[in-house]
Formats: sequence, structure tokens, C-alpha cells
Amino acid sequence: MAARGKVGLKEIAKEAGVALSTASHALNGTAPLSVEVRERVLEIARKVGYLEKRRRQATITSLTSILVAMAGNAASNTALNLVSWTILDGFKQECERRAIRVVPHVSGVDRIDMAEVRKAALAEKIDGIVVLADDRAELVRGLASLSLPVVIINGEDPSMTVDTVTGENRFGARLGVEHLLSLGHRRIMHLTWKGRTTIRRRFDGYADAYLAAGLPFPQDLVVEAAGYTPAQGQAAMVAALRRDPQLGGATAIFCAADNLALGCLSALAEAGIKVPEQISVLGFDGIMPGEFTQPPLSTIQLPIGRLGEAALSLLEQRVIANDPLRPAYRLELGCRLVRRGSIAPPRSAG
Repeated sequence: MAARGKVGLKEIAKEAGVALSTASHALNGTAPLSVEVRERVLEIARKVGYLEKRRRQATITSLTSILVAMAGNAASNTALNLVSWTILDGFKQECERRAIRVVPHVSGVDRIDMAEVRKAALAEKIDGIVVLADDRAELVRGLASLSLPVVIINGEDPSMTVDTVTGENRFGARLGVEHLLSLGHRRIMHLTWKGRTTIRRRFDGYADAYLAAGLPFPQDLVVEAAGYTPAQGQAAMVAALRRDPQLGGATAIFCAADNLALGCLSALAEAGIKVPEQISVLGFDGIMPGEFTQPPLSTIQLPIGRLGEAALSLLEQRVIANDPLRPAYRLELGCRLVRRGSIAPPRSAG
């Protein structure tokens, strides 16, 4: 076969032992073919990099410049902001790979200014807008009114007017709590805060796990921190321990974010409560610091680095479709349980 970089449709057809027209139909889905023939052609095209080459060419012609809007607190590169920065890093790398120009736009401290986004979009020749971690209803309405493709990363749109990409927050939380229940825990505390929709979905998953197990939901074990930082998580747990050193009989704590879990571990250590011997702790997000706590933090790992790539694919699809009636898509990427040293069966079940 010809050298890898020079392989075309003719060479693929020859290698697959089919006519040139058959290879074309197999790759474009333009005619009915046997499963065996189509898979043979696709496998050869995949091995020699022809499919990836075609995908890249199509992407480059459809997306050339994207405005990325974020609030100031999401743009700050700090240890408290590892989720947002991991998302941004993955997004940037994918844009570089596809030769897409990124136009960054930072507005406000904790929210995106729609008027500023509109002004920036008009000033730049862009193909679409990506919004990071802001899904307020008024912002979504403003984004939907623009004549540009929009994708929100790490957010939701209950009105389904713009495309969104996020992790499976609700099902991920349910996965984690169901695992704790399977270990024998029944009194599982939930440490959370009044966050965006994605955080509320994690509360929903926590409740879902109890409902699916036919167990009473422990509303008295929901503890709200003032925010998502480790210091705020630690303060919330210190206050909870002060109110009740036994924590209402909880044998496990499910934290709505790894940052909260880091603070939770500190508060428990200060109180002389051993993890996981006396109480288990489970986080959510999968940020790197959780690997280095004592004990290492078990967590529900979001595919944080993949969200940007998925957002670009949604933008690409909408640009290519050029269909004003195309419905909004909500794409959720799967999470997985990463079990480390911070969870174990409760003593009574062990």
C-alpha cells in the first residue's frame, strides 16, 4: 500500500478488495452494503488514518474561530479552580490540534455579562461561542437570542434552547452513593453548597440512590457549606461536629465536590475521627489533590479533560447542519467510581 500520508480512497479500495465506488459508499453511507464489506473498508481506512484525516479536514473548514466566555472566578488559575482549568486546558489543546483560533473573553467576578459577550461576538469574526460553567437562566436566554451556535460546558439548560455538555452529575452521584450503600452504609451524610444546576443534580443523585434502594431519605444528614472551597467545607464540618459529635449516626459522607471533601478530611482529622475506620468519605470531580490526601480520597471522576472536545463536536455539528430548527442537544459524559483509601464498610457491617 502507498505510504501512510498518501493513502487515498483508491488505495483503500484496492486493499479491501472492492471497487472504488463500493469503498466510497462504505465510507459515506450512501448505499446499502453488507456489514462485512462496510466494516472491512472502515477498518482499513481507520488503520491508515484516512478517517481521522477526513474528520480533521471537515472540522477545519467548518470551525476557524471560537469565542470562549467565562467569569473571572472560573478564569483564575488557582488550586481552588482545578476543574475549570482542566476543562480549559483540554479545550485549548483540542482547538490547537484542529487549528481553531480561540478568542478568550472574561467578564465579571462570578458571572458572565451577556451584553459584553454580545459586544465581543460582534467585534470578532467567530463561528460560535463556548460558555464555561455559567448556566443562569437570563444568560441562557441571551445566548439563545444570538444568531451564532452556542455550547455551555459544565452547565445545564433546563429550557433546552442551547447545546450543553457536562458530566453525568446525577447518575454519577447515584453511582457513588449506591456503592456506599452496597458496602453496608445506611446513614450517609451529604456535604454540599448552594451551587449551580450541576451541583443540585448531585443532590438529586444522592436522593435517587436511597429511593432506588427502598430506604428512607436522610434529609437530616444534608449539610450545606457556604461555598465550594476546602476552607468552607472544613468550616461546615467543624460546625456539624460541634452541633453533634456523632454526626447523626452517619458512617459515610458524600461530598458534592472534591474541594469540599478535602476540607471535610481536615475537619475529621482535627476531631480525631479516623477515615475510613470510623467514617468513610467520598468526593466528586476527580481532581489531582485527592490522590495525595491521607488517606487518598475516593471520588466520582468526571471526564473533565474530555468536555472541551465534546463541546467542539457539538459546535461543528450545528455549523455544518446550518438548520435553525435543529433542536438543542444535551450531552452528558459518563463518570466512574475511583476507589482509594477513604471508603470502607462501616464497622457494624465489617
